[in-house]
Amino acid sequence: MIAFVVRRFLLGLFTVWLISVASFTIIQLPPGDFVDAYIAQLAASGSPVSATEADMLRKLYGLGQPMYVQYGKWISRVVTGDFGESMEWRRPVTEVIGDRIWLTLLLSFAALLITWGLALPIGIYSAVRQYSFGDYAFTLLGFVGIAVPNFLLALIIMYFSFKLFGANVGGLFSSEMTIQPWSWAKAWDLAKHLPLPAVILALAGTAQLIRIMRANLLDELRKPYVVTARAKGLSETRVILKYPVRAALNPFASNIAYLFPFLVSGSVIISIVLGLPTVGPLLVKALVAQDMFLAGTIVLLLGVMTVVGTFISDLVLMWVDPRIRHQMD
Repeated sequence: MIAFVVRRFLLGLFTVWLISVASFTIIQLPPGDFVDAYIAQLAASGSPVSATEADMLRKLYGLGQPMYVQYGKWISRVVTGDFGESMEWRRPVTEVIGDRIWLTLLLSFAALLITWGLALPIGIYSAVRQYSFGDYAFTLLGFVGIAVPNFLLALIIMYFSFKLFGANVGGLFSSEMTIQPWSWAKAWDLAKHLPLPAVILALAGTAQLIRIMRANLLDELRKPYVVTARAKGLSETRVILKYPVRAALNPFASNIAYLFPFLVSGSVIISIVLGLPTVGPLLVKALVAQDMFLAGTIVLLLGVMTVVGTFISDLVLMWVDPRIRHQMD
């Protein structure tokens, strides 16, 4: 099993390198560069930039060099924890991202907990009480959750909150706490604002996992070992939770590989709609400005989350399914 974990870890490092190459290359594909976008922005405001100044800016940021040279310089700094300097903000990328990356991770982790906390018991209930009123109700809610985009749900909630209660549900902090340094009061303010965007972000993933859990558990409940367990007089709760639920968790656990990055990437639009101080709006702005160091870093971090999610799902699968552990021995 240790050899399996080591192989997965090394494969994850290789995948992260491939992601860094792909993200840096894709960001460079659109015509022009940051200097072109910067010149166009200044020209629109009535401040033209001369060709000499444009050449100086390109030399300053190393944009006149071949792509592989730019990538080599960037990745050599990344491995030391230095992600370069944001061209648009003219500050180190780590400072620009700052608290935004931690708030993004906190929001995504909260949404992941809500997804699991709702999908697991509802999926079990729907399978055990198949074709009951509750099963039909949860099925309907699941289809609605899948069909309605998260950003539309956010807009609906914002509208009714303001229309009926005069409340502004946007942001992760109160207006007076936004620029305040971190303290217990600011942490408590974050805790009060976090549930609503986390629930909005979790609904689509929750609806999908409910359907997966229901289908997997129904398949397990029809197998002979469950019939044998009931014939031996085991309680219904033990019959269901002892083996069928654990066996049904396999595809459920494997979804971690895509669910966590899906929540992070899905939070981009949600963050713009709700005005959340996460990396979502920052990524959109960096892509528009062709700020390759800032955009490349954010895309790389999203790829790392995918790899980490895959690694965690492998560990969870080994924990919930003894058959996988035996195969590793």
